Amino acid sequence: MKRTIFGAAAVIALVPALLAAQTQLTGAGATFPNVIYKKWFDEYHKAHADVEINYNSLGSGAGIKQITEGTVDFGASDGPMTPDQLAEYKTKRGVEILHFPTVLGGVVPAYNVPGVTGQLKFTPAALSGIFLGTITKWNDPAIAKANPGVKLPSADIVVAHRSDGSGTTYVWTDYLSKISADWKSKVGTNSSVNWPVGLGANGNAGVAGLIKQTEGALGYVELIYAVQNNIAFGSVQNPAGQFVTASFASVTEAASGAAANMPDDFRVSITNAPGKGAYPISSFTWLLIPAKIQDAAKRKVITDFLKWMLADGQGFTEGLSYAKLPAPVVAKELKAISLIK
Repeated sequence: MKRTIFGAAAVIALVPALLAAQTQLTGAGATFPNVIYKKWFDEYHKAHADVEINYNSLGSGAGIKQITEGTVDFGASDGPMTPDQLAEYKTKRGVEILHFPTVLGGVVPAYNVPGVTGQLKFTPAALSGIFLGTITKWNDPAIAKANPGVKLPSADIVVAHRSDGSGTTYVWTDYLSKISADWKSKVGTNSSVNWPVGLGANGNAGVAGLIKQTEGALGYVELIYAVQNNIAFGSVQNPAGQFVTASFASVTEAASGAAANMPDDFRVSITNAPGKGAYPISSFTWLLIPAKIQDAAKRKVITDFLKWMLADGQGFTEGLSYAKLPAPVVAKELKAISLIK
């Protein structure tokens, strides 16, 4: 009996040690890749029971702020950090921050127009006009001309946009700045902007919800949020004059040019990319990783996870409406992992 009691006591005594051996990481940031990140962290935990990665989908602006303040182990953003943000990070943390592309995605014009079936087509001029507030009705000629045969209502367009600091907003405004001189001069590219018109909501999920419950709404969300919420979304005319729908193939084609000439820091824009089949509002999304990690256990988990993400993790992308990273980008990232010390 004594041996049994001693054995049970020994097991109980080991429990705290086993729990202490678990490595926990916390990250925060972009809502754009939240669906794939949650899947990845769950699958990685299944293969590595001693590792738990928690991710708070708060928006890219919050992710950059938290990694800069040192309150999380990694950040996430759909727009690369600006030179000022990089400088602030280095001043506060004393090291560089590294950008690691994770997946590709498309930001789509999603809408709720009762009575309209089929997919609407949007020209660059129509999208910029709508978000500038110069196009206010669904049957405006700028929309109707691209959609012959579609009976568009005379209803007001209710613009929906993000209210938080957002990488998805960065991608959307980066695109609008490239195709509209008026947008570039009056609003510009940023994760937070002074919107000329519209209603704001928090996160991709919030904008999707706003569109779904508001008749006449038009907003921008990452593709998976339109798919998951069963919201109609349009094709967009690209620089080649083709109306292209966001898909694995069209987003990948948008990245093809950048993949061959990827800068060493991976900070690149692929909106309005050339290519007949390229979807024009495409983007990489990035994990933001400190170049120096003092905790050896966390450093090992982060580097191992990055390698897993670039290999096994890419197999989960298309099932969740994201596109895989191009092979040249994966190869370059595998080498860059060695920069984490």
